[in-house]
Amino acid sequence: MIKVKLFDQEHEKDLELQMNKFLQKIDEKKLIDIKYNVAAIQEDEEDQIYCFSSMIIYKS
Repeated sequence: MIKVKLFDQEHEKDLELQMNKFLQKIDEKKLIDIKYNVAAIQEDEEDQIYCFSSMIIYKS
């Protein structure tokens, strides 16, 4: 069976830590693909919000 695991963080290092923790739990041979996306939203003139997200596709 093919499954996905979704991740979403405001900081790229938090996303990296969360993904690495999950990847340690699955067999490397079962990894199919990793998708990555970054979105930036201008909240006001001074502040910008970032959203770092990824999807791990793997076999269970």
